[in-house]
Amino acid sequence: MIATPDRTPLPREFFDRPVLDVAPDLLGRILVRSTPEGPIALRLTEVEAYDGPNDPGSHAYRGRTARNEVMFGEPGHVYVYFTYGMWFCMNLVCGPEGRASGVLLRAGEVVEGVEAARTRRLSARSDRELAKGPARLATALGVDRALNGADACATGDAPLRMLTGTPAVPDQVRKGPRTGVSGEGAVHPWRYWIDNDPTVSPYRAHVPRRRRS
Repeated sequence: MIATPDRTPLPREFFDRPVLDVAPDLLGRILVRSTPEGPIALRLTEVEAYDGPNDPGSHAYRGRTARNEVMFGEPGHVYVYFTYGMWFCMNLVCGPEGRASGVLLRAGEVVEGVEAARTRRLSARSDRELAKGPARLATALGVDRALNGADACATGDAPLRMLTGTPAVPDQVRKGPRTGVSGEGAVHPWRYWIDNDPTVSPYRAHVPRRRRS
């Protein structure tokens, strides 16, 4: 029998910790997105940690910019960025204010509002693919730059809320290198996922782009 997930909002203190503690602890938690069609709830199954000034793979590694400003702010807020000229991805800011670390939400299982998620992910071949990858996750939830800076610790009818859910059993949590990260940042085993969960995205190492001749 599957236990009913705890719908209590996660407190800000949850995120005000080192990012390598927060990231695996997010697995199994519930992210709720309020939409005009109704709420869409997602159980997180895969995440990646990015440790700001200590991490060449982080957007904040070289300091504060207009793009990454939210990462330097209060923990528990959402950092949304645009990538490859077509996709949005979302992160949750962690650690003390000014630290600029965060967790990329890579994949999850839609547990509520499946029909609303399907309207945004028409190419998904099955429900397990609705949020299988960071861009797919953001698309399924209708996340774009308008939500950059949103407070995931908010209560009530907030656009995004992180709930306690049912944390993953530690024995089921796996870790390994992050997807698509190059250089020094490629060696860090800071991707975390729930073992054998069908919604986890496939690992892909970084492949340098070929220059056009």
